[in-house]
Amino acid sequence: MNSFMDAAVKEAIIAYNEGNVPVGAVIVKNNKILSANHNRKNSDNVSIYHAELLCIIDACKIVGSWYLDDCVMYVTLKPCRMCEAAIGESRIKKVIYLLDSNYSDNLNVNISSINYEKLNDFYQYNELLSDFFRNVRSFNVSRETLDDNCF
Repeated sequence: MNSFMDAAVKEAIIAYNEGNVPVGAVIVKNNKILSANHNRKNSDNVSIYHAELLCIIDACKIVGSWYLDDCVMYVTLKPCRMCEAAIGESRIKKVIYLLDSNYSDNLNVNISSINYEKLNDFYQYNELLSDFFRNVRSFNVSRETLDDNCF
């Protein structure tokens, strides 16, 4: 038995008792549970309240960063594509799970029914976005230069 997966299963049981798909997740850092959560999609009526996403949100708040690259996620069901994207965005490098899921079949049908329409950028949004990333890169370069000169 694995104590971290035990905690994830306990979260799945809570989800089940609340009328949700019984999925539980925990995020572990330095061999300690950083966050634990369960599916709340049905009980809270929020489509994205998957155990993995809620767990990531809690862990980011605790760590004070969206980088969770030194963490491991334990989850009872293999994450769907939405959760996989969030796990990747959070830089979690390892996910340990119990069962495969067929939820991706449903997700593919839902995604294929989305109708996208692109508008002309009359708002100069491209300039705003470019300016943001130019400033971020400038800040990072300045900070690296400052760090090199100070230490």
